[in-house]
Amino acid sequence: MVEGVKLLHSALEAGAPVEAVFVDDRARSLPEVTSVLDTAAQRGARVFDLAPGVLERVADTVTPQPVLAVVGMPEATLDELAGMTFVVVCVEVRDPGNAGAVIRVAHGAGAGAVVCCEGTVDPFNPKTVRASAGSVLHIPIVVAGGGAEVLDTLGGQGLRRVAAVSRGGTPYTDVDLTSPFALVLGNEASGLPAQLEDRLDARVTIPMSGGAESLNVSTAAAVLCFESARRRSNLQAMEEAR
Repeated sequence: MVEGVKLLHSALEAGAPVEAVFVDDRARSLPEVTSVLDTAAQRGARVFDLAPGVLERVADTVTPQPVLAVVGMPEATLDELAGMTFVVVCVEVRDPGNAGAVIRVAHGAGAGAVVCCEGTVDPFNPKTVRASAGSVLHIPIVVAGGGAEVLDTLGGQGLRRVAAVSRGGTPYTDVDLTSPFALVLGNEASGLPAQLEDRLDARVTIPMSGGAESLNVSTAAAVLCFESARRRSNLQAMEEAR
């Protein structure tokens, strides 16, 4: 379920199959609405005009956008990640806002894919889709099994499994974030399950000051993902200068 003109436009940009679009009849004449509806119709989507008040009864937001669309969910598998050099793994990340923000960060930082392990919120939950600002349709999302199985597979594909931990890890400034790796993020409150410890190749911590305990999982993901992007960009520039 995609809500709003911006998200529908993002879905169309991504080439996602838009099956149906529902529009509040009162917004039909707005230029931005007319434009995106025309594009959707040209791509084969069915467009339905709704009477005033109908969208408010079916949308999951208090004040819904005037456009709602049903979009086919993209499918990706762990096997398709072979050869990627940077992926993000969510283990029991349960808040839709956090999961969506992580997906948005991963997309923006150039990650190849995001893996949502068992126990993580559905990445295609409407709240997650909104929080991702449409990134959920632009980067491969793998809905996978248990964390142990996922980490074993990624390790077998040659990725170092680097876990973000609130304390006790190596400062992120001292960890290799350029060679192929998977950034592993755990639950907002309890972190990563203890049974995954022997499947990790490194643990990374973002040093805190001022008595702060830890960062929100999506904020930590942003720091680490964009630090990796910065280093990989610098490395590429150095190689091109040789």
